[in-house]
Amino acid sequence: MAAPAIPATGRAIEVRASRGLWRDAMRRLLRNKPALLGLLFIGIFVFAAVFAPLIAPYGPLEGTLVQRMKPPGGAHLFGTDLQGRDELTRILYGAQVSLLAGVASVIMGLSIGGIAGALAGGLGGWVDSVLMRVVDVMLSIPGILLAIGIVAWLDRGLPQIMFAVAMTNAPIFARILRGSLLSLRNSDYVTAAQSIGAPPSRILLRHMLPNSLTALIVAATLALATAIIDVAGLGFLGLGPPDPRTPEWGTMLTDSTKFLRQAPWLIFLPGLAIVISAIGFNLLGDGLRESLDPRLKR
Repeated sequence: MAAPAIPATGRAIEVRASRGLWRDAMRRLLRNKPALLGLLFIGIFVFAAVFAPLIAPYGPLEGTLVQRMKPPGGAHLFGTDLQGRDELTRILYGAQVSLLAGVASVIMGLSIGGIAGALAGGLGGWVDSVLMRVVDVMLSIPGILLAIGIVAWLDRGLPQIMFAVAMTNAPIFARILRGSLLSLRNSDYVTAAQSIGAPPSRILLRHMLPNSLTALIVAATLALATAIIDVAGLGFLGLGPPDPRTPEWGTMLTDSTKFLRQAPWLIFLPGLAIVISAIGFNLLGDGLRESLDPRLKR
C-alpha cells in the first residue's frame, strides 16, 4: 500500500516558513559588522584570484636577477623576490592557488564527510559504530600531521594537497552531520512523517537533511579558513606544488625565510595575505552561525 502523500498545502507552508527563516537570517547577517568585514576580506581575496591576469602588473614568472630583492616602491609596489619577480604579482596569482585548493578541498571533504555522517546518523546500528570509530581515529591525529602523511604517501602535487586537506575536514563534517541528524530523530515533523507511513529514505532526504544544512554551511565556511592555512602550511614545509616557481603563498614564505633581515617584505606580505583571507572566512562563519541561530549571539 502506498504511503499517504503529504498535503500540498502543508508543503507550501513548509516552503514559505523555510524561505522566511533564510530571509531573517540574511537580514541579521547584513547587520553583523564583523561578518560584513569578513565579507570584505573575502571579496578582496576572490577578486584578486579571479582577476589576477588582468590587474597584475607583470607575469608571475617574469623577472631578472638585476631586479632581485628590490624594496617596495616605484615600479614594484610590493618589491621583488629572490629572482627579481614582482611580489605583488605573485601574491595575486597565489590567491588563485589558495582559492582553488581551499574551495576544492572543502567540497571534497564535505562530500566524503556528508555521506559518512548521513549513513551514520540515518542508519544507526553497526554502521554508525564503525563509521564513528574511524572518525574518532582520524580526529585523534592533528590535522596538519594527517595532511603531511597523506601528501608524503601520494607524492607532491596540487590534487594531492587538495585531497589531503579534504581528509582532515571530512571527519569534522561527518560528526557534525551525524549529531544534527540524531537530534532531529524525535522532532515533531519527523514523528508526523513516520505516523503517515513515509519511508525512512524519504524522511532522511526531505526532512532531516535539509534541516541539518545550517550547521554544515557554518562548518564549511570555517573550514575554508583552516584549508587556506593548511595549504600554505604544506607549502611552507616543502610539500607544496612540485614546480618551485608556482606562486603559492606557503612556498613564497619558505623561499624567503633566510632573508628575513635583508628583505622582510618577502615574509610579511604573503603572511598578511594568508592571515587576512583566513580571518575573513572566520568572521563570516561566526556571523553565519549567529544569524542562523540567534540564540548563540551573546
